[in-house]
Amino acid sequence: MGKISTHVLDTTRGLPGAGVQVELYRVDATARILVKEDTTNADGRCSAPLLEADALVTGKYELVFGAGAYFAAQGVALPDPPFLDRVIIAFGVADASQNYHVPLVLTPWSYSTYRGS
Repeated sequence: MGKISTHVLDTTRGLPGAGVQVELYRVDATARILVKEDTTNADGRCSAPLLEADALVTGKYELVFGAGAYFAAQGVALPDPPFLDRVIIAFGVADASQNYHVPLVLTPWSYSTYRGS
C-alpha cells in the first residue's frame, strides 16, 4: 500500500527542519480538504506517514509548510512580511499503491523539492 510522507531540510543551518508545521490537503474540482496536520520532529520528519493505505487515493494534493514561522522561531532576521511564509507544493498521486515522499529543502529565500521513495 502506498503512502505520502515528507521531511524538511534547513540548508541555511545544515540541519533537519525541526518544528515545521505541515498541512496536507486533498484538492478536487470543488474543494480543498484538510487531510492531516503535523509538526516535524527533531529529525525534520513527520513521525508517521501523512496518508497511507486505503486513505490514499489518486488525485491532486497540496503540502503546506509553515516556513516563515519556522525561521522566525529559529531567530532568523526576516523582512515583514517574510519572502517565504507558507510554502505550498502541489502534486499529483497517479498510483495510490506507490510511495510519494515529498521532501522540502529550505532557506528563507528559496526552496526545492523532489519525489523520493
